[in-house]
This record gives sequence, C-alpha cells and structure tokens, in this order.
Amino acid sequence: MADSKKIKKIAVLTSGGDAPGMNAAIRAVVRKAIVDGISVTGIQKGYQGLLSEEFVEMGPRSVSDSVQKGGTILRTARSEEFKTDEGKKKAAGICRKNKFDAVVVIGGDGSYRGAQALSVEGIPVMCLPGTIDLDIACTDYTIGFDTAVNTALQAIDKVRDTSSSHERCSIIEVMGRNAGYIALWCGVASGAEDILIPENYNFDEQEIINHIIESRKSGKTHHLIINAEGIGHSTSMARRIEAATGMETRATILGYMQRGGSPTCKDRYYASMMGAMAADLLAKGTVNRVISYKNGEFVDFDIDEALAMKKEISTYQYEIAKALSK
Repeated sequence: MADSKKIKKIAVLTSGGDAPGMNAAIRAVVRKAIVDGISVTGIQKGYQGLLSEEFVEMGPRSVSDSVQKGGTILRTARSEEFKTDEGKKKAAGICRKNKFDAVVVIGGDGSYRGAQALSVEGIPVMCLPGTIDLDIACTDYTIGFDTAVNTALQAIDKVRDTSSSHERCSIIEVMGRNAGYIALWCGVASGAEDILIPENYNFDEQEIINHIIESRKSGKTHHLIINAEGIGHSTSMARRIEAATGMETRATILGYMQRGGSPTCKDRYYASMMGAMAADLLAKGTVNRVISYKNGEFVDFDIDEALAMKKEISTYQYEIAKALSK
C-alpha cells in the first residue's frame, strides 16, 4: 500500500522475545533511512516504551559496533496496557504527537498483531520477522532462528557426549513456544532417536519407551530425545521413562541461552537485507507491509494478508526425521 504522504520521520522498535540479528536489522533500518533522507527515532522497550515515550534519536553512529551483538540495543518488553483498546488508541496518539510518519516493528507474530492494530488506528507500519521460533507464516526465514538452532545444537552435542559415556537416555528440551521448528532441525542435525514436536506428538509415551527398549536390544547403548517447549514436562517425562525402561534418564532444559549470543553470518546478512528493504519501501511511500523471505527472494506482503496466512511443519520433513532416527 502506497501512502501519498512523503515519509520524513520514522520510529523503530523491537518487541516480544529478543532474537540474535535484531541489532543488524535496526542498524540497516537506521542507516538506509538516513541515506534516503528520513530521520529515525528509536523506541526503547517495545510497545511499552511507546506508551511511556521512551525515545532516542538515532543516527549512523548510534548503531555502530552493534551488528555482532546479541539481544537488542533498543531493549524489549511486554505490554499489557497496549493489548487494550485504550492502550492502542493512546499509542496511536503518541505517534501522531511525535510526528512519526511510520513505525518499523521488529518481532514475532504478537508484535505483528500490535503493528496491525496501529495501522487500524491510522499509523502506517512496516514489519520485520524477528523471532527464533520460525513460526511466521508468510516467511521461510525469521531473524534469530539460525543462531538459535546452532546454539542449541552445540549444547545438544555436548550433552550427547556424556549421555553416550554413561549409557543414558537424555531428554533435551529446546525453545520454540508452540512451534516445533527448533526441535525438528536440532533433532535431525544431532541424530536424535526421538523428536517430539507439538504439531505431530500424540502424547503416547509408551511408543517412546518401546523405541528405547528395541534400540537397546539392537545394541544401542544410549538414547537422545529432543523435546519441544510446546510439549514440555521433560523432567517428569524422564522419571517415567527411567521407571519403565530401567535406563538412567536425565532431562536438560536449554532455556534462554538459545535466544542469546552473537548472531551467525546468515542472521546478520538476512536481517541487514530486510532492514534495508523496509527503509527502501518507506522512502517510496509504501506502508503496512511485512518483509519476508520466500523461495530465495526478499519480498513483502500486505500486513493483513500476511497475518491471515497459516504455517505448518512439512509432513515430508517430519517423516524423513523419523526414518533417519531408526
């Protein structure tokens, strides 16, 4: 959607969970916008910072030495107030008072819905996919996913070493909210014997127990289970599996370490391209779009169209994962 009004001033915020590569996206938005003659205001602490008007003027030097850093230099927070109709109207009023011609939102699905609400209130927006969960339907890539799976995989490999030494069963729980992408990728890449993801799990622990027993009969001395956050209960699951199989079983919950750390080259590069594209579109007067990566290209979708899309894990990929775990 093109806006007839020339965009001269934008704001940028990061919202929801932080993701490695967000700083590369911020940096690209700021520097490309300034090249295009647009001034940039940073909103600290996401939508909550918008409501409390925690603003900072941003220039090329304000984003120096940030591309390699994890987290977000603008910080992030969740806002219960913004979820209310009154909060959304207040936020829109603050944008108008500060003469923001558009707001760039870097975050996940919940952040996108907040941006959509601002657009309904008459504030133009531009969205970038910043989440380690890879659960945004309109894009094949989300900022932070590549770093998160590599961070998790390094930890899994280390746990597997000790699991093998002690002939244990290890359950390793990875993040992803209600999406199983991190678990699926890490499970295949680590050679896990079982991968449990919300999209396909039938909650039949006996099936896992039978798999462990059969694997031991065939000579396998240890067993690795990658469990998605959306299933959880790894510690109690470990107790039940140990009681049923007699095999020492330990649970490891990787937790927030997956959201931190210096971003990979891919996350830095893709985030930079997406941030620059967002600024380019705004300079042309194009607003209310979502930047995405589809079929090897950086593209953009209307925000309403993007949020109406559905995303599912590939059945073929999951079946391959099961076949490789035999």
